[in-house]
Amino acid sequence: MSAKLIKGAEVAKQIREELAQEVKHIKEKYGVEPGLVTILVGENPASQSYVRAKQKAAHELGFYSVQDNQPADISEDNLLALIDKYNKDPKIDGILVQLPLPKHINENKVLYAIDPGKDVDAFHPFNVGKLMIGQPDYLPCTPAGIQELLIRSGTETSGAEVVVVGRSNIVGKPIAVMLMQKGKGANATVTVCHTRTKDVQFHTKRADILIVAAGVTEYVKGDWIKPGAVVIDVGVNEVGQTPDGKRILKGDVAFDEAKEVASAITPVPGGVGPMTITMLMKNTVRACKVHHNIKD
Repeated sequence: MSAKLIKGAEVAKQIREELAQEVKHIKEKYGVEPGLVTILVGENPASQSYVRAKQKAAHELGFYSVQDNQPADISEDNLLALIDKYNKDPKIDGILVQLPLPKHINENKVLYAIDPGKDVDAFHPFNVGKLMIGQPDYLPCTPAGIQELLIRSGTETSGAEVVVVGRSNIVGKPIAVMLMQKGKGANATVTVCHTRTKDVQFHTKRADILIVAAGVTEYVKGDWIKPGAVVIDVGVNEVGQTPDGKRILKGDVAFDEAKEVASAITPVPGGVGPMTITMLMKNTVRACKVHHNIKD
């Protein structure tokens, strides 16, 4: 029997509808609107696509949104000055600098320059530290999306054996920390596998919940999965194009094999991907409420 699909696109739509109502309430009662600026340096096509999607979501939700495009040869000092301007702008609640940046710019220096209270990507060390001790102001977007998928699909995390394949700062480490905390959608026992793990299959085969963010196309095979496990595939790998030029995407899990073993699985595309931008919007609404001391 094939696994149930955990459709991120549907969950993301549901959350955005909730956020739209929240934004409407904030506007009507308090006369303010969430403000988001996305800063794009250069003309990387993938980055342009991501930024367009973020701006589209912000507009649809009724945000005050700014798209600030800068040339690829902008100096590091000028980019830092631009961030400082938005740090001080009361209309801006969230600042997002689209990565990657040109090689002459130190990415860490730029990310660390963002006011932690406006760091809606939750990449600043201050926000990473607060996440570690279980007192986050903002949750990193992709891990937050994963957690929402688990909660809203009815997946029991408390006491579950969770195995995370991948230890990136963007997905692997933060989702491991989030799921081991006390709270809703958490209280799990977490194992993290990576490139130096001696026997990855030993760990994946005992996972009640398997989260794969390895960055390798179809890395996890069907026989690596415990029967009845819930599989969250974070990978997005372009493996070719259709005759009409549409990208063909595959995840980090061999989907056709895995769906015959797992009880539930996220598809690629349409699984984790749609959740990331939605959680960015959620963080921006939260930032707006914090900045304006809105409690309801």
